[in-house]
Amino acid sequence: MKAVQYLRTGQPVEVREVPTPEPGPGQVLLKVTAAGLCHSDIAVMAMTDEQRGFDLPLTLGHEGAGVVHKLGAGVTDVAEGDSVIVYGPWGCGLCRQCAEGRENYCLNAAARGIRPPGLGAPGALAEYMIVDDVRHLVPIGDLDPVATVPLTDAGLTPYHAIGMSLPKLRPGSTTVVIGAGGLGHVGIQLLRALTATRIIALDLNDDKLKLAEEVGAHDTMVSDDQAAAKIRDLTNGVGADVVLDFVGAQATVTLAGAAAAVNSDITIVGIAGGALPVGFGSLPFECRVASPYWGTRGELLDLVEMAKLGTVSVEVERYGIDDAPTAYARLHDGQVRGRAVVVP
Repeated sequence: MKAVQYLRTGQPVEVREVPTPEPGPGQVLLKVTAAGLCHSDIAVMAMTDEQRGFDLPLTLGHEGAGVVHKLGAGVTDVAEGDSVIVYGPWGCGLCRQCAEGRENYCLNAAARGIRPPGLGAPGALAEYMIVDDVRHLVPIGDLDPVATVPLTDAGLTPYHAIGMSLPKLRPGSTTVVIGAGGLGHVGIQLLRALTATRIIALDLNDDKLKLAEEVGAHDTMVSDDQAAAKIRDLTNGVGADVVLDFVGAQATVTLAGAAAAVNSDITIVGIAGGALPVGFGSLPFECRVASPYWGTRGELLDLVEMAKLGTVSVEVERYGIDDAPTAYARLHDGQVRGRAVVVP
């Protein structure tokens, strides 16, 4: 089968022929119908061997959708032909965090070598993929897998981040969304669907700011050194009740701190390496800063129901598997509008 693999540190991805895997006991083999590309993949390709923590080559793709093709021994509750998406943050299923539905915060995954598909385990950028356990499959019925697959990360991650701050997102509140790309443009839709907050979207790219307007942002502005002052002007000097930073670079987390109000939430979702000092006097009083990771399977079920109702939709660019290297180059250069999705 064809697979998009990261072979050597610092080198571009390649499309290769690799053996089609066979499902072991408890596993499921999917025929992949769609796989999303993410800036997390770019981050992995920027890591050294020591930083990465897993061996190469690796089949990328942590956003996966497919049709159940073959069941391993002992697998029940799904049938061949079922259309599903893959819940990505695999855990042990037994620790306290997993028992409470938060496999994204599994306490044993690192020690046991359990890694998400495409981020250590073979991922979805292939014609077939192995899913370790049936509990990591979410049925999508008649939904278009290409339009639905980004919900597994580009939808799930902002949904989880927004959920952390829902008590603050009442009428009269202001939410700043930094980065209107793959995650940000979905986050704006979720804010409109779940809350009555005023949304101010920031980006450096005019096309992404236009997309932010199209999906529901009330105000947009360029994410520059004047942005924090403009946000305070728009909020009568108060600042933002919630700041969602989907970039996470030093410039954007600094901006988040400068734009935040007293008793606000700053959630750093992006993984571009920025850090925000927290301490008395460094931020407004009772400003909480968090850096969450992905979301829960239950939250992914919520998103599928929202997609069925048309409440949330993802802007996608479609690529064939042989065009995946081009798609990654466009993603790296900030040229993708919404989410790039490979259709094997």
